[in-house]
Amino acid sequence: MAVFTSLLTQGRTDHKSTGMLRPNTTDTRDWFREKAREIRNVKVETLINSNPKLNRVQVKPGFMYLFNYDPKHKETLPYYDRFPLIFPFEDQGDSFLAMNLHYLPHMYRARLMDNLYNLVNNSKFDETTKIRASYQMLNAAARYKYFKPCIKRYLHSHVRSKFLLIPANEWDVALFLH
Repeated sequence: MAVFTSLLTQGRTDHKSTGMLRPNTTDTRDWFREKAREIRNVKVETLINSNPKLNRVQVKPGFMYLFNYDPKHKETLPYYDRFPLIFPFEDQGDSFLAMNLHYLPHMYRARLMDNLYNLVNNSKFDETTKIRASYQMLNAAARYKYFKPCIKRYLHSHVRSKFLLIPANEWDVALFLH
């Protein structure tokens, strides 16, 4: 898998031949719009029948997800993310703890992701690929220092969509959007 900081500085133009999309292009914006459309407020029956990658109850640690969220105290928050892009850590009953990459500028996302790629469970970058990390492990290692502003607790009752599983081969596209 290519290193993100290299992608940023090399200005790759062979995205169609490699299956990768360049950040901040029409292709990546179209990709994001399509993913956002998939999780927007629609009937549950439609989601279940039209997209098997969407689910509500089986969000697994180490995989990347996108979903629609309505914060409980949004009126008092200085900012919040309506479409979090997360790696969940653990479910805690009425809430779950996750790392939302949207809380970092693009360059810091790239640096963090470069380090997280060292923690993937395989090199296939398919539906089995995930990050093998816990909050405690990331917190203990200085090389993951960029993750701290990303840690958020999400209330299940304020999730407004199903969760869209982002395949590992699309992580780099999702990372640089929003």
